[in-house]
Amino acid sequence: MTVPRLLGSFAPGAAPGPANPLLVLLPSLGTSAALWDGVVARLRSDPRTAGLRILRIDLPGHGVSPTAAEPFTIAELAEAVLAVVDEAGGGAFHVAGVSLGGAIALELAVAHPDRVRSLVLSCSGSRIGTPQGWAERAASVRASGTASLVTGSASRWFAPGFLEREGGGPGARSLTTLVDVDDESYARCAESLADFDRTADLDAVGVPTLAISGEHDAVTSPASMEDLADAVPGARHVALDGASHLAVLEEPAAAAELIAQHVDASEREAAASVANDRGMRVRRGVLGDAHVDRAVAATTPETAAFQDFLTRYAWGDVWARPGLSRRERSIVTLTSLTTGGHENEIAMHVRAALRNGLTRDEIAEVLLHTALYAGLPAANSAFAIMREVFAQQDSAASASDASAPDAPAPETP
Repeated sequence: MTVPRLLGSFAPGAAPGPANPLLVLLPSLGTSAALWDGVVARLRSDPRTAGLRILRIDLPGHGVSPTAAEPFTIAELAEAVLAVVDEAGGGAFHVAGVSLGGAIALELAVAHPDRVRSLVLSCSGSRIGTPQGWAERAASVRASGTASLVTGSASRWFAPGFLEREGGGPGARSLTTLVDVDDESYARCAESLADFDRTADLDAVGVPTLAISGEHDAVTSPASMEDLADAVPGARHVALDGASHLAVLEEPAAAAELIAQHVDASEREAAASVANDRGMRVRRGVLGDAHVDRAVAATTPETAAFQDFLTRYAWGDVWARPGLSRRERSIVTLTSLTTGGHENEIAMHVRAALRNGLTRDEIAEVLLHTALYAGLPAANSAFAIMREVFAQQDSAASASDASAPDAPAPETP
């Protein structure tokens, strides 16, 4: 087995974005990257996805990819896709694939979860067809060429009446593309599907997943796609009315809308996760593990959203900004809390100020300066709370020294 060489076309984002995520599009057996033309045009005009970098990759012997004389597996096709992605800049990416392209996309999500940000499977499956059926297809192509598949493919690929309605449009051109596919490469692709079966691994797919099927598809039916989505945690299935196996070509507007929704939601979810992780690190660094652990343990269904809000926006956004140091933010926070009379928060932030590098004398100086503008009663209350925190810390330190004189004092929450 060998990893084939693949090629494709790359388009930068049509609009600038903060990260310019990458979307990789993979076609079905017998088609080329042009299968995605209608979808890509609509993604480019959608504000949610206009900034995407889009990489379309052709299968061996299809479109612009070189022919393949040696056998390969779906896993090796996935490795070949990664090689093209790395040439385009690397990193994690969203991936969508049709039929064989979907099998490759699924393989990427299972075998390389760190590289896949979201997954779209259109008219595909964890196993497609039967080994005998693919062996027969490969033998037929070797004997008679891909031109012999045109009539059968037309009935499998498209819903009844589609080709007649569109005239010489994308559907008719896809059949011309099929004739141009290298016979041996097509046969090798068919044989790679014969051994592919990731059904047992669907519950391990850990990325946002969308399954799209066509109402009239007898190859990967809506029922089979529904079963696939049920087996993938959190996956969603949508059947497109009036479409068949090449649903993304027949219904590009509907497919583009589904993909735009999916990629946009995945990006937002990923950003929220990053902000939450960053916020939790800052929150623990400022307030201490003990305090945060108590707050998390006390979370109820009614307060969960508020805890998420605190972590993501207060700590992951404002407190994580580079404009002020944590030490400076502690000064501002103590001043604000004292001025606003928020006495229940002052003790926590006196401890945080000490953790952020302020000395006791500096904290007292902050409160003295605040008294000048916030008023003596507010500052007097804050001084009382400060003294209580210092006394608690001194008592804890004395108790620790008495019980274990050679051990360092424990971190105060």
